[in-house]
Amino acid sequence: MSQTFDLIVRGGEVVNHAGRGITDIGVRGGKIVAIGDLSQASAGEVFDASGLTVLPGVIDSQVHFREPGLEWKEDLESGSRGAALGGVVAVFEMPNTEPTTTDPDALADKLSRAKNRMHTDHAFYVGGTHENANFLGELERLPGCCGIKVFMGASTGSLLVQDDEGVENVLRHVNRRAAFHSEDEYRLAERRSLARPGDWTSHPEVRDAQAALQSTHRLVRIAKSLGKRIHVLHVTTKEEIDFLALNKDVASVEVTPQHLTLVAPEAYERLKGFAQMNPPIRDAYHVAGVWRGIEAGIADVLGSDHAPHTREEKARPYPASPSGMPGVQTLVPVMLTHVVDGKLSLERFVDLTSHGVNRVFGLADKGRLAEGFDADFTIVDMKARKVITHEQMANRAGWTPFDGFEAKAWPVATIVRGIVVMRDDEIIAEGRGEPVRFLETLAH
Repeated sequence: MSQTFDLIVRGGEVVNHAGRGITDIGVRGGKIVAIGDLSQASAGEVFDASGLTVLPGVIDSQVHFREPGLEWKEDLESGSRGAALGGVVAVFEMPNTEPTTTDPDALADKLSRAKNRMHTDHAFYVGGTHENANFLGELERLPGCCGIKVFMGASTGSLLVQDDEGVENVLRHVNRRAAFHSEDEYRLAERRSLARPGDWTSHPEVRDAQAALQSTHRLVRIAKSLGKRIHVLHVTTKEEIDFLALNKDVASVEVTPQHLTLVAPEAYERLKGFAQMNPPIRDAYHVAGVWRGIEAGIADVLGSDHAPHTREEKARPYPASPSGMPGVQTLVPVMLTHVVDGKLSLERFVDLTSHGVNRVFGLADKGRLAEGFDADFTIVDMKARKVITHEQMANRAGWTPFDGFEAKAWPVATIVRGIVVMRDDEIIAEGRGEPVRFLETLAH
């Protein structure tokens, strides 16, 4: 008797924990139920993946979609549209909105706004502050929460815990892995006068490598003293990579495509305010150091730190220009271009974008292309040649720092829980995103 499935992804080169090879994938009820030769099986829908590469669905574990309060920059619908167009199946969204996501009502509001509007699966960080530290143990267990996020250095928004005592109080109350923007606010404040008006090349001088390293040293020391797990976001310096390699028992590491691809001072001279983000784009010495983190297995995940601002805001002369750039739609083509160029293997890309996220965040049913897991696939053409342009971008700000970048691979389909959400640069199933489930909050 022949098997029947809701969906068969047929004849693609599948890359997963077992290696890579041409095979079929059978999906039923939104889950992967078979991997192998399904040539005799039938399905309600067949996706012909011949000539294409089928990856476990890419998860972007750091995005800022700006809703509520800053919707002129981005919102949950447009942000997730960009994600799906970029081959991303799920996003973890940051708490520096207006109001900030720092209490149960704000988290519930985001989940409610996401329902029937977001095209990808999603989870939301709760911001850790001096005021809510005592309640973080309960907040981090709420459904739809991917963890606690703390800003040790002021970035975009009002969340800031700059002092050791405050960081200690946050970590004392959390049990899950907590994520940190690690720049030393005291050093940043001392160095603000180094900003040269209208000169973005001074941005990495104001927010120098020492500010990041100093903060990360403090953070690891506190985490170790309390036996807590930390996730260091957007690591940008060679010295931090070397230091974090010695502290993998407590620390996981995120890197971003832009810190691996854009190089100072050239990026600032070419892009001006559009290259400004925190922590900054740095010089070739540090870019090589972050690549070492990829090569040596020190980096655990790739996040885009997608954080749009309008062109008008970005055009203000430095330092009045805000920090942040879009990235969720370009993560896959930019990083797969590095794969084609031999900078990392396809297997390492998978490790950073799905397996690593599964491991670091404890995903209940995502992040592996294996039987029993959600049928999330990023299907890519590794032979495509396409130029990234501002016009392709779904973000409300309408730009990308990678305008003109010649991509050597391209996402051609995004499948979320067996639903073909994007195909050939078009969203074909709208508003079907659901909250991501986590092992540490299954009972809630």
